[in-house]
This record gives sequence, C-alpha cells and structure tokens, in this order.
Amino acid sequence: MEVDGKILKRLEEWQQGGEALPEFVGLYEQLLRIQVEARARIPAPEPGLSRDKASDRLRQGMPLLQWRALSLDWSAFQDLFRAVVSATGEYYKATAEAVHSLRDIARDIPPLQEVTKAWYEGSPLSAFSQPHGVDPELLAAVIHSAVRPFLTCWSEALIGLVDQEQWRRGYCPICGGKPHFAFLDKERGARWLLCSRCEAQWLFQRLECPYCGTQDQDALAYFTDDDGVYRLYVCERCRTYLKAIDLRRTQSETLLPLECILKLDMDGQGRDNGYRAGWTGTVSDG
Repeated sequence: MEVDGKILKRLEEWQQGGEALPEFVGLYEQLLRIQVEARARIPAPEPGLSRDKASDRLRQGMPLLQWRALSLDWSAFQDLFRAVVSATGEYYKATAEAVHSLRDIARDIPPLQEVTKAWYEGSPLSAFSQPHGVDPELLAAVIHSAVRPFLTCWSEALIGLVDQEQWRRGYCPICGGKPHFAFLDKERGARWLLCSRCEAQWLFQRLECPYCGTQDQDALAYFTDDDGVYRLYVCERCRTYLKAIDLRRTQSETLLPLECILKLDMDGQGRDNGYRAGWTGTVSDG
C-alpha cells in the first residue's frame, strides 16, 4: 500500500506540473485507486505456514500460495470485479454488449469463482469467454486487476519465508506468476524479478532466461538506452523479452510497478524486433 500511495502521489504531482502523460496512464491511475480502496478493507492474512514447511515447499519448486489457501472474500471480490469492469470498459470504449457480458460473468459467485480459479492456475479462459462473447485477454486483465489487492496482501505476508538464495527460479515463489519486470540492485548489481501478478520480488541469475531456462550465452542478450538505465533482455531460444532497470544508475526513488507501466515503448521495441512478452501465457501451477 505504501508503494501504491507513492505512485498515486507522483502521478498527481506530474499532472499538477502540467506534464503530459500517455492516455493509458489514466486507466492505470483509476484502477490503482480502486485497488487501494479495496486493499484498505482486506485484513492481513494468516500465512499458516511454518518456516520449515515453507522451506520444504520451496525446495520442491512449489510456490507458497496455492489456490485453496487464497481464501478470497467473494462478495468483496465481486464488487471489485464490477468496479474494474466499469473502468476498463470506459477506457477501451468497449461495446455495451462486452461490458454487459463481463458483468454477467460476475452476476453469481460460483461462476466467478470458477473463472478466477482457472486464471490463477493458468488454464485457458476461452471456455468462459467464448460463451459470453468476451475477448479472453480482456477477461484476464479484469480478473488480474480485481484480484491484485488480495494477492499483494498475501505476497507481503509470505515473502519473509522465502530464502532468496534457495529459490532462484523463473516463476514467483509466492503465487507462481511469471515476471514482467526486473531490476539490478544498487548494492551489487544482482538481478531481481518482479511478479506480474502479486508483485513479489525474487533473486535470479544474470545469465539465464526466466521463461525457458536457457543459460546459453549465445542465446541471451540485452538492449539498453543511451544512459544505461533501462535494459531489454531478450532470448533467442524462446524469442521473449523482459524489461529491466539498473538501479545503480538511478538518482531518485524508483517505483518499480510504475516503471513497468510507463516503459511501454520498450514493449514496442521488443515486438518490433520479433520478440514477445515472456510473462503472458501459462503460469506455474506449483
């Protein structure tokens, strides 16, 4: 919540200063306000895992937060889902039919539970989206935005149980999500990954693709900007890219979720060079 508050404050300062921000930032800000408001009402979860049990799970490559342990407040989630649908539908200028279909998915809690479970476990959403005539990517985006406050609560509760030197895998030790951003820390330039779902951070190798696991140096490279602040890691084996920032070259406080959103030009650079975002697609089911 502290990071989210700082992001909202920075966006307000930029707007008050007359800085022109991309149009999509408006949706990001609106969704973030919805999530912050919801997060304030979510009680801190009880992990229910001892350090020894957590360590055992991690040694087996199993993320700590399984679906059955997530324990969502489904009434609150339903309201949050509907709020996200309204904001997202307005931004994308979705047809009234698409917005109605998304709301129809959330009309009753059992089908909402089913589709959210499928998303969390990385199952295709076409079985849910097609009968309602909804783009599966839009449905996934709405679920992601609605579940984020709950996942970040769990991430904060569980991250202290993670032995960073022990894990070092290409998926999140908390929820199994894939990384969508990375950073090199100030202390020693070690590379850390940022989960696309719960925003947990974990230590990872510099010379390894987090998506396919190759350590072939001939298949791994990165592009950088003139100042060397930002990097676009690419893998020739699986043709994916990963955005990153080198904190050793930054002067002010860096808000990683905001950096990931603002650097969409790097996504364009990756696609223009024939790569795809590695974090989209199936997550680890643990």
